[in-house]
Amino acid sequence: MRVVTWNLWWRFGPWEARRDAILAVLRELEPDVVGLQEVWAVDGGENLAEWLARDLGLHWAWWPSPAPERWQRRIGDGTVGAGTAVLSRRPVVERAVLKLPAPAELDDGRLAVYARLDAPGHRIPFFTVHLTSGGGPARAVRREQAAALAEFVAAHRHGTAHPPVLTGDFNARPDAPEVRLLREAGLRDAWEHAAPGAPCGTWDTANPYVARADGEPSVRIDYVHVGPPGPGGLGGVRAVRRAGAGPVGGVWPSDHAAVVVDLADGGAAPGATSAPGTPGS
Repeated sequence: MRVVTWNLWWRFGPWEARRDAILAVLRELEPDVVGLQEVWAVDGGENLAEWLARDLGLHWAWWPSPAPERWQRRIGDGTVGAGTAVLSRRPVVERAVLKLPAPAELDDGRLAVYARLDAPGHRIPFFTVHLTSGGGPARAVRREQAAALAEFVAAHRHGTAHPPVLTGDFNARPDAPEVRLLREAGLRDAWEHAAPGAPCGTWDTANPYVARADGEPSVRIDYVHVGPPGPGGLGGVRAVRRAGAGPVGGVWPSDHAAVVVDLADGGAAPGATSAPGTPGS
């Protein structure tokens, strides 16, 4: 199973050209499930998750931010919503959302979402999240959010042999307390299985959308975490890499690179297929 996580940089920059570049990357990857952050939707109009799912032949689920005003002020358009989405080759049979804790001065509606996917032989508890960004007080907020996230995953991981798959933009380095907290909760950082020396920065100073001080290094702040493998190695990490880490048709798709992880199917029964279903919300 191919898992992708990607922060799509909402409706910033040359968003129309970026939208086409995002689609081109996902078409090439042929993912089975995608966790998306900073997904836009226009009131009464286009939803980026739906637009992508329709072209890719995937199911989709969307959760709007309950507090999009700070986002909207940055582009001067109160009609564009922000949210979190899941695209899946398999139907979403159960879903839930957690509004992440944050003080009023830092609250811009960050969410953790859950979608249970109806895969052959086992259902997959899939999660994606977008933690608060910034330094200073935001670090303590992210730790609180990570603790709430770990409880959210624990509450929805039951009833299947497939390990939980947690994706998202954590806005934190691998050694940060909020990321360590998830490891302590039994979720493994898939990037630990990558080839030594492989480029891993998802917030990359080579990207023109990334404002960084001279000499400041690229960092990895986007993750796929997976619980311990199930029977026959089900859900074990087979490969990890970045995608969308360069221009497509002359435009960078996002200010983040995507993370792509291939998971073992644990010896699924012969004849099991992964044909797309009918897209729907």
